[in-house]
Amino acid sequence: MTVEKKEELIGSNRKAGFEYHIEQKWEAGLQLTGTEIKSVRQKQVNINDAWCTFINGELWVKGMHIAVYKEGTHFNHEEKRDRKLLLKKQELRKLLSKSKEKGFTIIPLKIYISKRGHAKLEIALAKGKKSFDKRESIKKRDTEKELRRMKKSYSRK
Repeated sequence: MTVEKKEELIGSNRKAGFEYHIEQKWEAGLQLTGTEIKSVRQKQVNINDAWCTFINGELWVKGMHIAVYKEGTHFNHEEKRDRKLLLKKQELRKLLSKSKEKGFTIIPLKIYISKRGHAKLEIALAKGKKSFDKRESIKKRDTEKELRRMKKSYSRK
Protein backbone atom coordinates (compact mmCIF):
# COMPACT_ATOMS: atom_id res chain seq x y z
CA MET A 1 0.00 0.00 0.00
CA THR A 2 1.34 3.44 -0.93
CA VAL A 3 0.59 6.47 1.16
CA GLU A 4 -0.14 9.53 -0.95
CA LYS A 5 1.39 12.75 0.38
CA LYS A 6 -0.66 15.91 0.62
CA GLU A 7 0.40 19.52 0.38
CA GLU A 8 1.12 20.94 3.83
CA LEU A 9 0.03 24.55 4.34
CA ILE A 10 2.67 26.49 6.28
CA GLY A 11 1.23 30.02 6.29
CA SER A 12 -1.14 32.28 4.43
CA ASN A 13 -1.71 35.99 3.88
CA ARG A 14 -5.30 36.38 5.05
CA LYS A 15 -5.27 40.16 4.54
CA ALA A 16 -4.61 39.78 0.81
CA GLY A 17 -8.21 38.99 -0.12
CA PHE A 18 -9.43 42.01 1.81
CA GLU A 19 -6.80 44.49 0.59
CA TYR A 20 -6.58 43.40 -3.09
CA HIS A 21 -8.59 42.18 -6.07
CA ILE A 22 -6.83 38.96 -7.09
CA GLU A 23 -6.48 38.79 -10.88
CA GLN A 24 -4.32 35.71 -11.52
CA LYS A 25 -2.34 33.19 -9.43
CA TRP A 26 0.97 31.39 -9.94
CA GLU A 27 2.94 28.76 -8.05
CA ALA A 28 6.61 29.62 -7.55
CA GLY A 29 9.45 27.70 -6.01
CA LEU A 30 11.61 29.33 -3.33
CA GLN A 31 15.40 29.36 -3.30
CA LEU A 32 16.17 28.68 0.38
CA THR A 33 19.22 27.78 2.44
CA GLY A 34 19.39 24.71 4.70
CA THR A 35 18.40 26.42 7.93
CA GLU A 36 15.59 28.32 6.16
CA ILE A 37 13.86 25.17 4.91
CA LYS A 38 14.12 23.66 8.39
CA SER A 39 12.40 26.72 9.88
CA VAL A 40 9.75 26.59 7.14
CA ARG A 41 9.00 22.95 7.97
CA GLN A 42 8.55 24.04 11.62
CA LYS A 43 5.99 26.64 10.40
CA GLN A 44 8.12 29.58 11.57
CA VAL A 45 7.10 31.81 8.61
CA ASN A 46 5.18 35.07 8.25
CA ILE A 47 4.21 36.41 4.80
CA ASN A 48 1.68 39.08 5.85
CA ASP A 49 4.02 42.00 5.11
CA ALA A 50 5.73 40.44 2.09
CA TRP A 51 5.67 41.63 -1.52
CA CYS A 52 7.39 40.64 -4.77
CA THR A 53 9.56 42.75 -7.05
CA PHE A 54 11.72 42.33 -10.14
CA ILE A 55 15.49 42.81 -9.81
CA ASN A 56 17.59 42.29 -12.97
CA GLY A 57 14.80 40.29 -14.65
CA GLU A 58 14.40 37.91 -11.70
CA LEU A 59 11.48 37.85 -9.28
CA TRP A 60 12.33 38.30 -5.59
CA VAL A 61 10.15 38.21 -2.49
CA LYS A 62 10.89 40.92 0.07
CA GLY A 63 9.68 41.30 3.64
CA MET A 64 9.01 37.58 4.19
CA HIS A 65 10.02 36.61 7.73
CA ILE A 66 11.51 33.14 8.31
CA ALA A 67 12.54 32.72 11.96
CA VAL A 68 16.10 31.74 12.84
CA TYR A 69 16.52 27.96 13.15
CA LYS A 70 17.04 27.25 16.86
CA GLU A 71 19.49 24.37 16.36
CA GLY A 72 21.47 26.32 13.75
CA THR A 73 25.08 27.39 14.18
CA HIS A 74 26.80 30.63 13.25
CA PHE A 75 25.88 29.79 9.62
CA ASN A 76 22.20 30.58 10.36
CA HIS A 77 20.26 32.78 7.92
CA GLU A 78 19.00 36.36 8.19
CA GLU A 79 15.31 36.48 9.08
CA LYS A 80 14.12 39.06 6.53
CA ARG A 81 16.53 38.63 3.64
CA ASP A 82 15.33 38.81 0.02
CA ARG A 83 14.60 35.39 -1.45
CA LYS A 84 14.58 34.47 -5.14
CA LEU A 85 11.43 32.98 -6.64
CA LEU A 86 11.76 30.23 -9.22
CA LEU A 87 9.46 30.54 -12.24
CA LYS A 88 9.72 29.73 -15.94
CA LYS A 89 10.95 32.50 -18.24
CA GLN A 90 7.61 32.71 -20.01
CA GLU A 91 5.79 33.20 -16.69
CA LEU A 92 8.35 35.82 -15.61
CA ARG A 93 7.87 37.80 -18.84
CA LYS A 94 4.09 37.72 -18.45
CA LEU A 95 4.29 38.81 -14.80
CA LEU A 96 6.76 41.60 -15.61
CA SER A 97 4.57 43.07 -18.35
CA LYS A 98 1.41 42.87 -16.21
CA SER A 99 3.07 44.30 -13.09
CA LYS A 100 4.22 47.38 -15.02
CA GLU A 101 0.57 48.31 -15.67
CA LYS A 102 -0.79 50.97 -13.34
CA GLY A 103 -2.19 49.68 -10.05
CA PHE A 104 -0.95 46.10 -10.31
CA THR A 105 1.36 44.48 -7.78
CA ILE A 106 2.58 40.96 -7.05
CA ILE A 107 1.81 39.61 -3.59
CA PRO A 108 2.33 36.23 -1.89
CA LEU A 109 -0.87 34.45 -0.87
CA LYS A 110 0.33 31.30 0.85
CA ILE A 111 3.42 29.21 1.49
CA TYR A 112 3.29 25.44 1.58
CA ILE A 113 5.32 22.26 1.21
CA SER A 114 4.46 20.47 -2.06
CA LYS A 115 3.78 16.75 -2.41
CA ARG A 116 7.42 16.28 -3.45
CA GLY A 117 8.71 18.08 -0.35
CA HIS A 118 9.65 21.42 -1.93
CA ALA A 119 8.74 24.81 -0.44
CA LYS A 120 6.33 26.65 -2.74
CA LEU A 121 4.90 30.15 -2.64
CA GLU A 122 1.56 30.94 -4.25
CA ILE A 123 1.79 34.46 -5.67
CA ALA A 124 -0.89 36.57 -7.27
CA LEU A 125 -1.13 39.50 -9.60
CA ALA A 126 -3.37 41.86 -7.67
CA LYS A 127 -4.88 45.31 -7.85
CA GLY A 128 -5.39 47.34 -4.66
CA LYS A 129 -8.95 47.86 -3.46
CA LYS A 130 -10.37 51.29 -2.80
CA SER A 131 -11.94 52.04 0.60
CA PHE A 132 -15.49 51.68 -0.75
CA ASP A 133 -14.59 48.22 -2.10
CA LYS A 134 -13.42 47.23 1.37
CA ARG A 135 -16.67 48.45 2.95
CA GLU A 136 -18.55 46.38 0.39
CA SER A 137 -16.50 43.30 1.31
CA ILE A 138 -17.23 43.82 5.01
CA LYS A 139 -20.96 44.20 4.32
CA LYS A 140 -21.00 41.04 2.20
CA ARG A 141 -19.10 39.07 4.86
CA ASP A 142 -21.47 40.27 7.60
CA THR A 143 -24.60 39.32 5.65
CA GLU A 144 -23.18 35.85 4.91
CA LYS A 145 -22.36 35.41 8.60
CA GLU A 146 -25.91 36.46 9.56
CA LEU A 147 -27.40 34.02 7.03
CA ARG A 148 -25.31 31.15 8.43
CA ARG A 149 -26.39 32.07 11.95
CA MET A 150 -30.08 32.14 10.93
CA LYS A 151 -29.74 28.85 9.07
CA LYS A 152 -28.10 27.25 12.09
CA SER A 153 -30.83 28.45 14.49
CA TYR A 154 -33.56 27.35 12.07
CA SER A 155 -32.12 23.83 11.72
CA ARG A 156 -32.15 23.39 15.53
CA LYS A 157 -35.94 23.83 15.75
